[in-house]
Amino acid sequence: MNRPTTRVAALAAGVLLLAGCGGFRGAYSLNLPGGADLGDDPYSVTVQFLDVLDLVPQSGVRVADVPVGRVDEIELNEDWTAEVTLTVNGDVELPENAVAMIQQSSLLGEKYVELAAPGTEQPQGRLADGALIPLERTNRNVEVEELLGALSLVLNGGGLAQLTTITRELGEAMEGREDAIRDTLDELDVLVGGLDEQKTEINRALDSANALAETLAGRTATIETALDTIGPGLDVINEQRGLLVSMLESLDRLGDVGTRIIDQSAANTVEDLRLLQPILTQLAAAGPDLAGSLDLLLTYPFPASTVVGDGSGGDVPLNFRQDQRTGGYGLFANMTATLDLDLTQTLCRYVVDPLSGALETLSPEQLLGNACGRPGSAPANQGVGSTGATPGGGTPGATGASPLSILPGEIVGQLPTAESLGGLLGFPLFAGGQP
Repeated sequence: MNRPTTRVAALAAGVLLLAGCGGFRGAYSLNLPGGADLGDDPYSVTVQFLDVLDLVPQSGVRVADVPVGRVDEIELNEDWTAEVTLTVNGDVELPENAVAMIQQSSLLGEKYVELAAPGTEQPQGRLADGALIPLERTNRNVEVEELLGALSLVLNGGGLAQLTTITRELGEAMEGREDAIRDTLDELDVLVGGLDEQKTEINRALDSANALAETLAGRTATIETALDTIGPGLDVINEQRGLLVSMLESLDRLGDVGTRIIDQSAANTVEDLRLLQPILTQLAAAGPDLAGSLDLLLTYPFPASTVVGDGSGGDVPLNFRQDQRTGGYGLFANMTATLDLDLTQTLCRYVVDPLSGALETLSPEQLLGNACGRPGSAPANQGVGSTGATPGGGTPGATGASPLSILPGEIVGQLPTAESLGGLLGFPLFAGGQP
């Protein structure tokens, strides 16, 4: 076997040997010079990105711009997100909630993965082997191509070419209207100043609106119930629409009739009111007397003041007297009177002639000692004795007791007691025939 054949066989054997190893990945399996030092105990970290741009395996991994690892593998997930496997030096300590970002070393330089502690929250725990940094904690920088594309869009299709036209049209629109524009700006300044002065009230109104919104939010169930319930009600109103329209039309006709009646009877109504004015005036003048007469109406013939007590528990104004013999009563109010019913004292000046039967009146000199009219004196016609003395010549009382003797029973004043009250409108309730 010649020398070239031997070299080819050796190279083929080496390739087969390398292909038989499962970890061989071509050129990516070769350690390149100038890479990061992974140390004796590196650990693996998986990072998820929405877009890895042109990041490739063997790209660097940095912390604070210091190389600490490399990118081992980049895969595409089923949800079209990229999953990057990193190998990091074991001496590098990162928090468990670390963040990752794809950066670029220069404007046209290589891409690398930057690991850092979170900037918006406190670091927690420690990033361990097999840890996962999810999408919400990853990002990427802006590509130069994207920046140039956005700038091109603004310059070419973003409307910059129309700025000249816009400026020219504004100038033509404002030409000759400088004073009006100046006044408008002054009024706008006043408006803004007024709003600034009223900012406290505006804030209070906004707070009230916020409170109202919170109240409505707290009563969502009630509002939903009301909205659900109002539907059947609207259906009923819709069904009764014909009746409602008919009612409104009837009210319209009633209004027309009422207006016509008022227009036709306006003069007569005014005249009736004018004629009624004197009557109302007299009624108003007699108002106090009319009210007083109504007070007497329920207690006639006694005024209410005589049948109603004074409210202090004292005497009742209505008085009465009781005859001790017959039990009869006499009512009186606001007065006290003493009646002398001894007719012997009243008729002592009158005598009857026994011969002619004529009624004669005695002169004062014919009276015995001027005793007529005094208590206990007999009438003149009782002074005639059995001897036929002339009238007035007998001894008073010589023939016995007078037939007009004093009436039995003495009228005494009494006031109603608690047992006698209870009659209608304050009258005492009498029991007739009591001694």
